[in-house]
Amino acid sequence: MSDVHEQLRALLDRESASYRVIEHEPEGRTEVIARIRGNRIEQSIKSMVLQVRLTRKENMYCLANIPGDCRVDFNGVKIYFHADSVAFAKREKAEKLTGCVIGSIPPFSFPVQITGAGSDQLQLLADPLIQQNEEVVFNAGRLDRSIRMKLSDYIRIAKPQLVPIAQRG
Repeated sequence: MSDVHEQLRALLDRESASYRVIEHEPEGRTEVIARIRGNRIEQSIKSMVLQVRLTRKENMYCLANIPGDCRVDFNGVKIYFHADSVAFAKREKAEKLTGCVIGSIPPFSFPVQITGAGSDQLQLLADPLIQQNEEVVFNAGRLDRSIRMKLSDYIRIAKPQLVPIAQRG
Protein backbone atom coordinates (compact mmCIF):
# COMPACT_ATOMS: atom_id res chain seq x y z
CA MET A 1 0.00 0.00 0.00
CA SER A 2 1.35 3.42 -0.87
CA ASP A 3 1.40 6.05 1.84
CA VAL A 4 -1.78 8.08 1.26
CA HIS A 5 -0.54 10.79 3.63
CA GLU A 6 2.56 11.36 1.47
CA GLN A 7 0.50 11.17 -1.75
CA LEU A 8 -1.87 13.78 -0.34
CA ARG A 9 0.92 16.15 0.71
CA ALA A 10 2.62 15.77 -2.68
CA LEU A 11 -0.67 16.61 -4.43
CA LEU A 12 -1.28 19.68 -2.25
CA ASP A 13 2.29 20.88 -2.78
CA ARG A 14 2.06 20.33 -6.56
CA GLU A 15 -1.18 22.33 -6.64
CA SER A 16 0.26 25.14 -4.45
CA ALA A 17 -2.37 24.67 -1.75
CA SER A 18 -2.23 26.64 1.46
CA TYR A 19 -2.35 23.96 4.17
CA ARG A 20 -0.92 22.90 7.50
CA VAL A 21 -0.24 19.39 8.80
CA ILE A 22 -1.34 18.82 12.39
CA GLU A 23 0.40 16.04 14.31
CA HIS A 24 -1.60 14.57 17.19
CA GLU A 25 -2.27 11.41 19.13
CA PRO A 26 -3.83 8.66 16.97
CA GLU A 27 -7.60 9.20 16.79
CA GLY A 28 -10.24 8.60 14.13
CA ARG A 29 -13.49 9.68 15.82
CA THR A 30 -14.61 13.07 14.52
CA GLU A 31 -15.93 14.46 17.81
CA VAL A 32 -12.78 13.51 19.71
CA ILE A 33 -10.26 14.59 17.08
CA ALA A 34 -11.95 17.99 16.62
CA ARG A 35 -11.36 18.68 20.33
CA ILE A 36 -7.73 17.51 20.09
CA ARG A 37 -7.08 19.63 16.97
CA GLY A 38 -8.95 22.62 18.39
CA ASN A 39 -11.31 23.10 15.46
CA ARG A 40 -15.09 23.49 15.40
CA ILE A 41 -16.72 20.14 14.60
CA GLU A 42 -18.57 21.60 11.59
CA GLN A 43 -15.15 22.49 10.07
CA SER A 44 -14.22 18.81 10.06
CA ILE A 45 -14.86 16.81 6.93
CA LYS A 46 -15.91 13.21 7.61
CA SER A 47 -15.13 10.86 4.72
CA MET A 48 -16.93 7.55 4.33
CA VAL A 49 -16.93 4.93 1.58
CA LEU A 50 -20.42 4.00 0.45
CA GLN A 51 -21.59 1.04 -1.59
CA VAL A 52 -24.12 2.13 -4.17
CA ARG A 53 -26.30 -0.61 -5.66
CA LEU A 54 -27.31 0.81 -9.01
CA THR A 55 -29.26 -2.36 -9.85
CA ARG A 56 -29.42 -5.85 -8.37
CA LYS A 57 -26.32 -6.78 -10.40
CA GLU A 58 -24.41 -3.50 -10.66
CA ASN A 59 -22.48 -1.94 -7.77
CA MET A 60 -20.21 1.07 -7.46
CA TYR A 61 -18.47 2.80 -4.57
CA CYS A 62 -18.17 6.48 -3.74
CA LEU A 63 -16.44 8.61 -1.14
CA ALA A 64 -19.02 10.72 0.70
CA ASN A 65 -17.69 13.84 2.44
CA ILE A 66 -19.86 15.67 4.95
CA PRO A 67 -19.39 18.18 7.78
CA GLY A 68 -18.33 16.64 11.08
CA ASP A 69 -21.61 17.54 12.79
CA CYS A 70 -23.71 15.70 10.19
CA ARG A 71 -24.55 12.16 9.19
CA VAL A 72 -24.85 10.74 5.69
CA ASP A 73 -28.24 11.07 4.03
CA PHE A 74 -28.35 7.73 2.22
CA ASN A 75 -31.51 8.80 0.40
CA GLY A 76 -29.68 11.84 -1.03
CA VAL A 77 -26.94 9.56 -2.41
CA LYS A 78 -29.57 7.14 -3.72
CA ILE A 79 -31.38 9.95 -5.54
CA TYR A 80 -28.14 11.37 -7.00
CA PHE A 81 -27.13 8.01 -8.51
CA HIS A 82 -30.69 6.83 -9.31
CA ALA A 83 -29.71 3.76 -7.30
CA ASP A 84 -31.69 0.90 -5.81
CA SER A 85 -29.95 1.24 -2.42
CA VAL A 86 -26.99 2.77 -0.59
CA ALA A 87 -25.09 1.57 2.50
CA PHE A 88 -21.72 1.91 4.17
CA ALA A 89 -19.12 -0.23 2.40
CA LYS A 90 -17.73 -3.14 4.37
CA ARG A 91 -14.65 -2.13 6.37
CA GLU A 92 -12.28 -4.33 4.34
CA LYS A 93 -13.56 -2.94 1.03
CA ALA A 94 -13.37 0.68 2.24
CA GLU A 95 -9.80 0.21 3.43
CA LYS A 96 -8.82 -1.50 0.19
CA LEU A 97 -10.36 1.25 -1.98
CA THR A 98 -8.82 4.12 0.00
CA GLY A 99 -5.53 2.63 1.14
CA CYS A 100 -6.40 3.91 4.65
CA VAL A 101 -7.68 2.47 7.88
CA ILE A 102 -11.18 3.60 8.86
CA GLY A 103 -10.95 6.88 10.71
CA SER A 104 -8.01 8.17 8.66
CA ILE A 105 -9.62 8.51 5.20
CA PRO A 106 -9.05 11.97 3.67
CA PRO A 107 -11.70 13.65 1.46
CA PHE A 108 -9.65 12.96 -1.68
CA SER A 109 -9.83 10.02 -4.05
CA PHE A 110 -6.61 8.44 -5.29
CA PRO A 111 -6.48 5.58 -7.79
CA VAL A 112 -5.83 2.31 -5.96
CA GLN A 113 -4.54 -0.82 -7.69
CA ILE A 114 -7.06 -3.62 -7.17
CA THR A 115 -5.68 -7.10 -7.75
CA GLY A 116 -7.16 -8.53 -10.94
CA ALA A 117 -9.24 -5.42 -11.61
CA GLY A 118 -6.71 -2.78 -12.70
CA SER A 119 -7.02 0.66 -11.14
CA ASP A 120 -10.08 1.86 -9.29
CA GLN A 121 -10.92 5.42 -8.21
CA LEU A 122 -13.81 6.36 -5.99
CA GLN A 123 -16.29 8.94 -7.20
CA LEU A 124 -16.00 11.92 -4.87
CA LEU A 125 -19.11 13.56 -3.40
CA ALA A 126 -19.22 16.44 -0.93
CA ASP A 127 -22.23 18.04 0.68
CA PRO A 128 -22.56 21.78 -0.06
CA LEU A 129 -22.69 22.40 3.73
CA ILE A 130 -18.88 22.06 3.79
CA GLN A 131 -18.83 25.44 2.01
CA GLN A 132 -19.99 27.18 5.21
CA ASN A 133 -16.36 27.27 6.40
CA GLU A 134 -13.39 29.18 4.96
CA GLU A 135 -11.09 26.48 6.30
CA VAL A 136 -11.67 22.75 6.62
CA VAL A 137 -9.87 20.13 8.68
CA PHE A 138 -9.70 16.43 7.92
CA ASN A 139 -7.85 13.19 8.57
CA ALA A 140 -4.84 12.91 6.31
CA GLY A 141 -4.38 9.22 5.58
CA ARG A 142 -3.03 8.47 9.06
CA LEU A 143 -4.72 8.41 12.47
CA ASP A 144 -2.00 10.70 13.87
CA ARG A 145 -2.06 13.37 11.12
CA SER A 146 -4.66 15.88 10.03
CA ILE A 147 -4.64 18.70 7.51
CA ARG A 148 -6.14 22.17 7.86
CA MET A 149 -6.58 23.99 4.57
CA LYS A 150 -8.57 26.64 2.77
CA LEU A 151 -11.91 25.36 1.52
CA SER A 152 -11.30 27.02 -1.86
CA ASP A 153 -8.10 24.97 -2.30
CA TYR A 154 -9.91 21.77 -1.31
CA ILE A 155 -12.68 22.36 -3.89
CA ARG A 156 -10.17 23.39 -6.59
CA ILE A 157 -7.90 20.38 -6.09
CA ALA A 158 -10.26 17.54 -5.10
CA LYS A 159 -13.05 18.62 -7.49
CA PRO A 160 -15.86 16.86 -5.60
CA GLN A 161 -19.39 16.71 -6.97
CA LEU A 162 -21.37 18.97 -4.64
CA VAL A 163 -24.50 17.01 -3.78
CA PRO A 164 -26.91 17.28 -0.81
CA ILE A 165 -25.90 14.10 1.06
CA ALA A 166 -25.76 15.28 4.70
CA GLN A 167 -28.27 15.61 7.51
CA ARG A 168 -27.77 17.67 10.64
CA GLY A 169 -29.06 16.46 13.96
